[in-house]
Amino acid sequence: MQQEHKYIYQVYKAGSFSKAARDLFMTQPALSIAVQKIETALGQQLFDRSCHPLALTEAGKIYIAAIAKAMELEKQMLQELEDLQNMQSGSLKIGGSHFLNAYILPCVLAEFAARYPKIKVELLEGSSAQVLGELADRELDIAFSCDSALIDSFPHERGFNDSILLAVNEKCAVNKQLAPNALTAEDIKKGRHLDDACPSTELEWFGDIDFILLTQGNNLYERSLAMLAQAGVRPAIKMQVSQLVTAYHLVEQFPAAAFISSRLVTHTDTQLNFYKLAYPEAVRHFALLLPKREYVSLIVRRFIELFQQIENA
Repeated sequence: MQQEHKYIYQVYKAGSFSKAARDLFMTQPALSIAVQKIETALGQQLFDRSCHPLALTEAGKIYIAAIAKAMELEKQMLQELEDLQNMQSGSLKIGGSHFLNAYILPCVLAEFAARYPKIKVELLEGSSAQVLGELADRELDIAFSCDSALIDSFPHERGFNDSILLAVNEKCAVNKQLAPNALTAEDIKKGRHLDDACPSTELEWFGDIDFILLTQGNNLYERSLAMLAQAGVRPAIKMQVSQLVTAYHLVEQFPAAAFISSRLVTHTDTQLNFYKLAYPEAVRHFALLLPKREYVSLIVRRFIELFQQIENA
């Protein structure tokens, strides 16, 4: 509250200049002069000095009502800030692909909502370009990327690692030749592909089968071509799709192969064999990207902490 407002409000509350001066730790003459200056500036008296205790004039009533409103707004602001500090209000807007929103975030968001039920969470699902555009415009609080160039372009925190496998429909004849290396869905769910002792498979073996790839511009599309090039394979592309999840479901129905994330393997009733790949591109290191702001809110910090806690569990 401004100093002059404090003077007027304290005189109103105390009902006398002398008592108000004591409460304000100043002399009565100094307080009287300060109030008179305010009244002179306004061109109207705020107090009826003929009454004891002091009474407000009509102008004084308007002035005090305005001060009371300002005090309430200030109090509300401080309360909201305190609530925000205690995670009792606020919002969090996250952007990601369908893969991230459907397979990575649900368990984290569920736990976050349980801990902080008053925080409103919004999810934007879109292409990488759309999500990163909104992040650059500060319309998002958090986004994800495994592109090292993009990661270096934003403030970021450690996210999660993602293993890329080759999923091959069981109707493909090559599975018989590679039976010792083939992994089942149950193997993937148990994390066998993460064991150093688990054998990896070279992509040369799959030069004669069709591939279902993602569309150009997708990070996994670029990684897939890089791995195939290292193996000297020019893939026969059966079709291309924009979503990783779509590729996974399609390869379950077509006699073909697709590069998929191990995190998509959530059920064991599948017609796929899985192969571990030893190429550097087969491990994606995702980071949580933040907009370029000087201040990172407590809500964002709490979400990052929880995300990392769950991922490291």
